[in-house]
Amino acid sequence: MNTGIMTSEEIRKEGIKALERHLGPDGMIRFLQQFDRGSGDYTKDRHAWLKETRVKTLAKKIVRQRQSD
Repeated sequence: MNTGIMTSEEIRKEGIKALERHLGPDGMIRFLQQFDRGSGDYTKDRHAWLKETRVKTLAKKIVRQRQSD
């Protein structure tokens, strides 16, 4: 098989076939699930979520949580 002349789509299809052949359907799915890219911009979202959060405030919340357990 000459991958140098294959399209990206052909390589993707052959790769999936190889994974299924060597790992079985369940193993192939588990392997592929490791590479889910998700969506959105995590860094931008994180800054928005934590905009008002300070380290001292977070530390106090952790201490309170541990004391209540």
